[in-house]
Amino acid sequence: MTSEAIIGRRVLAIGGTDRASFLQGLVTNDVDRLPQAGILYAALLSPQGKYLADFFLVQEEARILLDVAEPLADALAKRLAMYRLRADVTIEESGMNVRRGLGTPPEGAVADPRSPELGWRLYTSAAPREDNIDWDAIRVENGIPESGIELIPNDTYILEAGFERLHGVDFRKGCYVGQEVTARMKHKTELKKGFVTVTVAGQAPVGTEILAAGKPAGTLFTQSGSKAIAYLRFDRATGEMRAGDATLNWRNA
Repeated sequence: MTSEAIIGRRVLAIGGTDRASFLQGLVTNDVDRLPQAGILYAALLSPQGKYLADFFLVQEEARILLDVAEPLADALAKRLAMYRLRADVTIEESGMNVRRGLGTPPEGAVADPRSPELGWRLYTSAAPREDNIDWDAIRVENGIPESGIELIPNDTYILEAGFERLHGVDFRKGCYVGQEVTARMKHKTELKKGFVTVTVAGQAPVGTEILAAGKPAGTLFTQSGSKAIAYLRFDRATGEMRAGDATLNWRNA
């Protein structure tokens, strides 16, 4: 079973002379690197350090594109507008669509910054095209969480979701919303929970509780073939685990 992935994306355009400094003070990645990198993966957090939305920032000459999952777009735009205050910043629809693919990228495409396994992204005014790529299989194999499936607003902590490994957070950039909690988790604690790839036999719906020796040990998320993404308590995720009718094992994944 493969979970139902969020297909739709919205591409907002962040304009105005203060656009880069505005985003730099809000998001988890270093926007000052955007002109050189071309694309960054980042998130906006609550003041308590919890995930609100993840997105890609894409450099254009006079604006920054913000590529976000459709269900998160309206709330994200509203929150960005709340932070805008007197900054010279505009937040508008870009009129652009997102295409994704593997292999040789078309002209103008940029590599997905999370992992080479995720191929390229192209921002174009042309209509998006369907493809036959099993993106869930790639995500599961590489332990990459998805907006609205594994990544839950006001619930997920980005370090437990692997944002450091996915190049979505910078610990040297300075302050941003939720930075203090995120830095404390990085430098002063050892992560005791997080998303990992597990082997799985059988099927269970996304959100099924995982039990280890009868005790709650986490939650099962996207499945693809014999593997799945699971959120686990590491101290309990030993030996064989159960999620509904499915049997799981972490260390052999």
